[in-house]
Amino acid sequence: MENIVSVFQNNLPWVWVAVTIICVVIESLTLSLTTIWFGISAFVMVFLAFTPLPFPAQLLIFVALAMVLLIFTKPVVKKKLSQKKIATNYERVIGQIAVVTKRITALEKGSVKINGMEWTAAVKEDTTLEEGSKCMVEEIAGVTAYVKQI
Repeated sequence: MENIVSVFQNNLPWVWVAVTIICVVIESLTLSLTTIWFGISAFVMVFLAFTPLPFPAQLLIFVALAMVLLIFTKPVVKKKLSQKKIATNYERVIGQIAVVTKRITALEKGSVKINGMEWTAAVKEDTTLEEGSKCMVEEIAGVTAYVKQI
């Protein structure tokens, strides 16, 4: 038994490396911003394992550091990561009213002007939109705006 404890004490840095890897793998699978703090604490412990601190003291420091990181930094990081998504140009166009600038049929694409920008346009149903008529943008696929008559 004493031999096992001696082997464990001599390989403590490797134990902390293993804990670091395990925590990082778990975090990468869950993305919960919880085990990453334990992984960071375990990484710090790799270096502390080279000091004469006994394992119980190292374990206490590991848990305390992980809890401090979890409590004080998780909310800040979560807030940074969950900032509002900014709509891109094409997302802003959906639901907008457009003016047909080139005739659109079910078999032939045309074009529309939306907020001063010219877009290639198509219809999904069997309708024809004449030049000058108004329509609404339903969807954007690639560079084509799919519109419907209003």
